[in-house]
Amino acid sequence: MPPLRVLMWDERQPAQKQAYPQGLGSRVARHLGTCRDFEVSQALLDDPGQGLSRLGETDVVVWWGHVRHAEIETATALRMVEQIRAGRLGWVALHSAHWSRPFVEAMAAIARDRALAALTPEEAARAVVTETELLPRPFMAPQYQERRSPSVLYKRPPTGPVEVRLVRPNCCFPAYRGDGKPSEVRVRMPGHPVAKGLPPTFTIPQTEMYDEPFHVPDPDEVVLEEHWATGEWFRSGAAWRLGKGRVFYFRPGHETYPVFDNPWTLKVVENAVRWAGRRA
Repeated sequence: MPPLRVLMWDERQPAQKQAYPQGLGSRVARHLGTCRDFEVSQALLDDPGQGLSRLGETDVVVWWGHVRHAEIETATALRMVEQIRAGRLGWVALHSAHWSRPFVEAMAAIARDRALAALTPEEAARAVVTETELLPRPFMAPQYQERRSPSVLYKRPPTGPVEVRLVRPNCCFPAYRGDGKPSEVRVRMPGHPVAKGLPPTFTIPQTEMYDEPFHVPDPDEVVLEEHWATGEWFRSGAAWRLGKGRVFYFRPGHETYPVFDNPWTLKVVENAVRWAGRRA
């Protein structure tokens, strides 16, 4: 069987040098390159074609983005989503890639699919779908009291098709804290391929905190859960199916902390690549 072709895509912020002198993406790629079943390449946002010209020769993308999400055009993200849906591309989003355009559009596609799946085939074929955003501006985090997204409302007029009013997933959460406090990662599904070889719990000595609720469609599986001593928690290893493809989100990170020097976090990424590439 040929190796999985893995693309480590990195926005590459200067702040990464605080913890990763060669770049965060390079650190992850170096580990993935030790796996005999992977063929690993790297790409940067500032490369020609925004580092995305080799997607047709890629089985799984591992994506790190932070403050330049808006530079990826929505049309580009939608093409990636269709590759995922067709089973030609697996997707692994790391930490602040929760707001990357490909992840946002993948979550919206899952929410749309689920909204239509609640209808009869006849209703779904004729349904009129309108989509709105939860908040008035892009990249705006929800408050704790905000209604959860995605959400859907169905209108069935006496005549005409069903109207499906979808509030798209915001793909963010109400609180974060960049104080570098430790977190405890707990394996919720020890039998899942992404959990293979992991201990029941492990500690990340320095990381950023994210707090629930995470405004995404309910994951098909929550493999890992993360907790902080101050009471916050997060669904930190979440898996979705989209058509024939797979998407995994792994929360731990922040480029100023050596999160990806931890052997267990690297093991999660390695396992997630195999799962997304359907080699697990």
